[in-house]
Amino acid sequence: MPTLDNIDTTRWKDDRNGCKGDRKEMVEAIRSQREKLLTLKEMQIVQLLGRPDGNELFERNQKFYSYNLTPGKNCGVQDSVSVQLEIRFNAMGIAKEVQVK
Repeated sequence: MPTLDNIDTTRWKDDRNGCKGDRKEMVEAIRSQREKLLTLKEMQIVQLLGRPDGNELFERNQKFYSYNLTPGKNCGVQDSVSVQLEIRFNAMGIAKEVQVK
């Protein structure tokens, strides 16, 4: 299984929706290692980062997973747009696009 440097995956998984602020400390580490997530299968991503905070089905069996990196509305923070890690999977369940937005 792949690993990510400077990312405590236990703290990451425990910080659902980024509400605790632990993921916020890992934003730059995620940005610098996005390419490590490319070509991973959907279940490998879930093993590494835990269940996504959001997911969306798209046309042609594509999926999008999103992980909140900073606290947002799901944490009770009003007028806040959280920074998210978004991963797009193709119909084969392989990560084809990874972006922080």
